[in-house]
Amino acid sequence: MSALAKSARPPSWGPDALASLRTAREAQQDAWAEKRDHWVHSNPYFYTRMKQLLRWIVDPGKRVLELRCQTGHLLASVEPSEGVGVEISKKLVDVAQHNYPHLKFMKADPEEVSLPGTFDYILVSHIFDTVDVLAALDRAHRASAPHTRVLVMNYNPLWQPLLNLASRLGWRAPFVEPNWISVRDLQGFLRLAKFEVIRTHHLLLLPKKIPLLSWFMNDFLERLPGIRNLCLMHVVVARPEPVPVPEERLSVSVIIPCRNERDNIAPAVGRIPEMGCHTEIIFCDDQSTDGTADEVRRMIACHPDRDIRLVTGPAISKAENVWTGFRAATGEVLVILDGDLAVMPEELPLFLRTLASGRGEMINGSRLVYPIARHAMKFTNFAGNKVFGWLFSYLLDQRIKDTLCGTKMIFARDWHRIETRTLGKWGVKDLWGDYELLFGASRLHLAIRDVPVHYQERVYGVTKMTRVFANGLRMLRICFAVWRRGKHGD
Repeated sequence: MSALAKSARPPSWGPDALASLRTAREAQQDAWAEKRDHWVHSNPYFYTRMKQLLRWIVDPGKRVLELRCQTGHLLASVEPSEGVGVEISKKLVDVAQHNYPHLKFMKADPEEVSLPGTFDYILVSHIFDTVDVLAALDRAHRASAPHTRVLVMNYNPLWQPLLNLASRLGWRAPFVEPNWISVRDLQGFLRLAKFEVIRTHHLLLLPKKIPLLSWFMNDFLERLPGIRNLCLMHVVVARPEPVPVPEERLSVSVIIPCRNERDNIAPAVGRIPEMGCHTEIIFCDDQSTDGTADEVRRMIACHPDRDIRLVTGPAISKAENVWTGFRAATGEVLVILDGDLAVMPEELPLFLRTLASGRGEMINGSRLVYPIARHAMKFTNFAGNKVFGWLFSYLLDQRIKDTLCGTKMIFARDWHRIETRTLGKWGVKDLWGDYELLFGASRLHLAIRDVPVHYQERVYGVTKMTRVFANGLRMLRICFAVWRRGKHGD
């Protein structure tokens, strides 16, 4: 501990002890403010990887707040439209404002700061150097809206001896009595502050660049189960506890991709319930040859009381057909219902209830909970879904039981973000669209929730899920692309 820290030892009891700690930490940061960027520049590999992860999570051009921003380099790296940094040291604030005059920096304690309005993203740094972590997270909650994502960056306490040594050797800034908080502790803090944890990123088994070895450890080993818990940094992403939206205020678009499903059109119209304040049914006919489009037109004429529309698909893939329907939809909520009606349309209100309650932001049907009708799913498809469910749960750090259930629900606003940020950018084309939606939702750090459905045999037509092994290989390639790019987007 430095002489400055020793001279500012807190008294032994009561709130005065915490106040003295805050004063000591502020003095410590002031003392090293002019040298802070030196440590940043002397660790380019560490901070480059951190900034890559932050840019992967944070949409550019958003309102971003950083608590304990130091010299502002992390805040600047995410390219906010409006960036606000809060720091306990006046000298650090002056350095940050000089470095990034287009951003706003203010001296304040993150445990007490009050800011007008809310932010799209809130970065919480240096919790190891914050006296009352819960108070700081409470302040972050006050600056949050329902869509806000909070990113808490924390050192792994397993690295404490090495980090203390680095500070003593002058390779790292010294700190006054740091907090050493585990991921589980941090998740508990977030729950107490009324946040819901969505995902935890693990970063850097080796924080220095050593050719080949750094690549092997940080691009391969650190992503493996178990080993990733040994990483130096943990970045926990959370959202405020959800606020329910009344279902009756939401308009719903039911997107039905169909190809040669003529005899399923009338049952679909008859069985799809009215949901929310308005329900539109969009049949996306992918250039069928059995008269499907004519049957949709007949239903439109027979049911003038229902909002039924016909959209012509591009005949490229199911995914492109679904995207065509999404782009034509006018509802605030989008839901996919496959044209074979193997998933009961009567269960769609359960999806809306889950979305409107806020319990999930991307609702994924799961056919693997209830018993499956004997001929509804081939064994190879069933086994593949089990394997990919496990793989997705690992890749997304959220439980996904059934990846290829065609019934999925999402807010239109979130779909538009997926379309802009991730659609078609994984390097392998998704022919069905399920993976694009799931991986896209994960990239946006949406809360993905499974809803069990009863899966039944199709009555009319034949399955379009053929070439099981070729399709399985394509799915594996998509998963590998996401595993390779899903942390840094490189």
